[in-house]
Amino acid sequence: MPKIEFEDAAIQVDATIVGEGLGIAPSLVQTQMREGKITSLCERGVDEDDGLCRLTFFSASRRFRLIVDEAGNVHQRSSVNFGERNLPASMHRPGEQPQPKAKSER
Repeated sequence: MPKIEFEDAAIQVDATIVGEGLGIAPSLVQTQMREGKITSLCERGVDEDDGLCRLTFFSASRRFRLIVDEAGNVHQRSSVNFGERNLPASMHRPGEQPQPKAKSER
């Protein structure tokens, strides 16, 4: 079963989860992250969203988001696919969805 784990200051997300969300083979995830073809953002929830994290992964034409708790349980997942077009710059901004409120949004 694919996992999301929090260890010290690091978050480890199974490549199967990221690959499925971005529509690529899990075996390509690590290489594409090293090459900068996949980037990521972590936003920690505050106030009523304390204990939640929004993890966002970006590729050339897709954005994949997970909202997870500290135990690694997925509360929400979403993806946007722009097909042949590149992902607009506005889709790379934190806070494009109202939940959870994150420190970087304030």
